Amino acid sequence: MKAISLTRVSTREQAEEGYSLPAQEKLLSDYADSKELVLKKRFSVPESASGKQERKTFNKLLQYLDEHPEIKTLICEKVDRMTRNFNDAVKLDAWLHEDEERQIHFVKQNLVIHKEARSHEKFQWDIYIALARQYSNNLSEETKKGLNEKAEQGHYPGNQKRGYKTIGDIGHKIWVVDEDTPDARFITKAFQLYDTGNHTLRTLSKALFLEGWKSTNNRPISTSQIHKLLSDPFFCGEFIWRDKLFKNGKHTPLISKELFYSVQDRLQRKIKAGKYRKHNFQFGGGLLICDGCGRSVTWEIQKGHIYGHCTGFKTECPFKKKWIKQDKVEKQVLSVLDQFKIENPRLLEWIRKALKESHKDEIDYHDTIVKDLDAQYVRTKNRLDKLYDDKVDGLISKGRYLDKQEEYERQLNDILEAKEKHNKANINYLKLGANIFELAQVGREVYQQQENIDKKKELLNFVFSNFKLNGEKLDPTPHNGFEVVFARAKTGDWLPG
Repeated sequence: MKAISLTRVSTREQAEEGYSLPAQEKLLSDYADSKELVLKKRFSVPESASGKQERKTFNKLLQYLDEHPEIKTLICEKVDRMTRNFNDAVKLDAWLHEDEERQIHFVKQNLVIHKEARSHEKFQWDIYIALARQYSNNLSEETKKGLNEKAEQGHYPGNQKRGYKTIGDIGHKIWVVDEDTPDARFITKAFQLYDTGNHTLRTLSKALFLEGWKSTNNRPISTSQIHKLLSDPFFCGEFIWRDKLFKNGKHTPLISKELFYSVQDRLQRKIKAGKYRKHNFQFGGGLLICDGCGRSVTWEIQKGHIYGHCTGFKTECPFKKKWIKQDKVEKQVLSVLDQFKIENPRLLEWIRKALKESHKDEIDYHDTIVKDLDAQYVRTKNRLDKLYDDKVDGLISKGRYLDKQEEYERQLNDILEAKEKHNKANINYLKLGANIFELAQVGREVYQQQENIDKKKELLNFVFSNFKLNGEKLDPTPHNGFEVVFARAKTGDWLPG
């Protein structure tokens, strides 16, 4: 008689304890020989198979039986190797009851099930299925507990993250940046470019495609995929597991948390400019605001010239019908950039020296703060270690331990975040000092050297938060560091502050 076999290993422990696929296959092969059965096909489910793969293999087995009615016998090591749920048992029962000659042999349990099997044999079959289902449910529950514990320790329990790979054995895998693919580099670039404000998801996809980032079918990365990547906190050292945000990720981040949350602000803004933009205007994207109603100035091409005007939508704006040429706006922008300059060379050199001197006190301040944070971290870490010893020694209850553990881990995470912010603040201070001042002195030249419109806009967005357009007059609002330089350059008074 013809037969088929099914072998299955669920966990590594089973494979190591003598239940490996080769061991099961030998057992079933010897059994088939003893019963004069001819094995026509073998189906197997390895330890590494996912639930979906297990389901696929089982369905293939049923399909094979349907396509080969001459096969009357199915053999397996034990019931829990065959099925662990009632739905599969019902399908096997249906197959058995279609033909009196059909049988299922469970070798180790010395059980043969068929249409005319005795009641106590069918009862055994039902009991084994219930036990197998209970084992499966318990295994699933323990797996979930293990994954949750792994997440609490700062290790992402998921399966795949673009730009990363896992190393180590099962249960002890850690995430590291995948240097074998360019994904990590392009993901970092995507965050940086989107944060400039010069890109929509669509233009970002095209820009990265031109730089070499492609999908498997040599097409640009889809906008939905880019949005998903830009929204994933995993890349800044955090991760989401079972709808909970864990801020203590142990993996190496690709970007800073400041950059990630800056990008989130842009992604979640109510008005997303430029999704269907046909033209890329030099002063578009909300850089110019109407002083009459506070709405963005819109730009159009008329008879070969570019004009800006207030839309006046649902308002009685006094500048509703005022139009201004782009060339006129650009002249005023260049004039504003000139106002940052200091013409007196002796005064210029004196300010440079003063800025360098001012860094000393600021650096000392930051160093003191960072040292204090380091000391706090060590103290809290020692408390966490002692807490664990107390739990092992039975000095505190499990509930008390979990509460205090969560509190100390939150404190450690807050200290690390505070330290990162202070280090970032120190760098920003240097930028807002000497670097901003130097840029302010050559703003016009840098602006005029840029041939690319996006680069010009990037510079203007860095120096100014916006320009208010009062009819045809431009009123600039510089960013924080530039505001100081602009105000002092206009008054010529550099001594206060």
